[in-house]
Amino acid sequence: MKNIKKTQVSYPFLEKPVEIYERENGHKIVFAYKKGGLINISSWVKTGSINENNENNGISHFLEHLMFKGTSNHKAGEFDKILESRGAIVNAATWKDYTFYYVTIPKGSDSRNFYDTLNLHADMMLGPIIPPHEIGEPFDINNPEIKTKRERHVVIEEIRMRKDQPWTKVYNNLNKNMYTSHPYRRDVIGNEQIISTVTREEILEYYKTHYTPNNITTIIVGELNPEEILHKVCNEFDFKGRENYQNPKHEIDEPTKEIKFVEDYSKINTGFLMFGYLGPQACDIKTSTTIEMLCLILGQGQSSRLYQELIEKSEDPIINVVSSDYYHFKDGGNIFVDANFKPEFKNDAIELIKKQITRICEDGITEQELKKAKKKLKAGFAENSETVSDIAENIGFYMTVCNKLEYVEEYINVIDTISQEDIKQVAQKYISPNHATISVLMPESYKN
Repeated sequence: MKNIKKTQVSYPFLEKPVEIYERENGHKIVFAYKKGGLINISSWVKTGSINENNENNGISHFLEHLMFKGTSNHKAGEFDKILESRGAIVNAATWKDYTFYYVTIPKGSDSRNFYDTLNLHADMMLGPIIPPHEIGEPFDINNPEIKTKRERHVVIEEIRMRKDQPWTKVYNNLNKNMYTSHPYRRDVIGNEQIISTVTREEILEYYKTHYTPNNITTIIVGELNPEEILHKVCNEFDFKGRENYQNPKHEIDEPTKEIKFVEDYSKINTGFLMFGYLGPQACDIKTSTTIEMLCLILGQGQSSRLYQELIEKSEDPIINVVSSDYYHFKDGGNIFVDANFKPEFKNDAIELIKKQITRICEDGITEQELKKAKKKLKAGFAENSETVSDIAENIGFYMTVCNKLEYVEEYINVIDTISQEDIKQVAQKYISPNHATISVLMPESYKN
């Protein structure tokens, strides 16, 4: 086909290179060959809470719900009904850097399921009508007399349910205090006031602005021949001259130079805490992979340092649960250490975690820990190359958050290059206790 740029990427553990086709309008189509009876079709959009402000926070997630409410060709519910009757898994998700929609379905005889799914998926992505009766009328959030409860109320109920979750509360308090101005500080799900009042016109305008060819990557994983279906995919994804949108660049926040502490209270019986740190951009593959390894050694699983030192080896542990994790984001990831603890020992729990973080910063890790972590990371990547949905999600992440699938070629080799000294230096740079934001959630009885 004319005016299509093709590149190939060697994807570890797949028997054929992944093929990327970039169309003249900027829309990217990715094919990954995976033998078997299942096919995954997904479209990743470069928009999430990163493109929101204080007036429309939550609109990305709300739009994700409304995308399933029908097109001019298919009424609301028809999309799910047709596909699920054929054994499909249909879903979507919104996060800080992206929103994505996917279908995993048996290929079917003569690839009939694939072609029908492609038609339905493209129709949903390009032609949502977002009917007013599906959104529901704007209303006063403080007025309980609401007769017609539509999708606004579904999302608002989701927001309210999350308010009762201790880990969500402690995370949200941490997240908004780690940043000073970056949009990442806002909660992806939004708030009740905005969702109750945002208009259909605002939602459609947001859709038209961000769901543009250059912001969408469509990924197809399964036992298919790209040359046979590329023309069909391009025809289905006919953007009809839709104008592109260039996402703005945001100033990246600097890590805090001192400890920031925030405490909140809830109807709970135990204490919750999170240490949070700002990390490198997702496209910094070497540093990000080193941090993955650091978090694995520090607090992932029962053999991790935090679990062994604070729970397993303690005669009378004051910490019930402890772990660490790393979230990859385009404008800088987040490193977390979290714990559930006996509330009467709040200060002790904080100091115990600080001590373990300081220890790994000052003393580094052992050769045995390094070897074990490398083995786990490689095994995890291999495991995520087993299913069409995991492969599609990994490709979507690299294409959308890192803007470059070629990084996946480097991943295994990068793991091999990481040394004990690399992990020590990364720990000293990113997780020094002096750079921590600490969020604590305590039982209401401790308020005074």
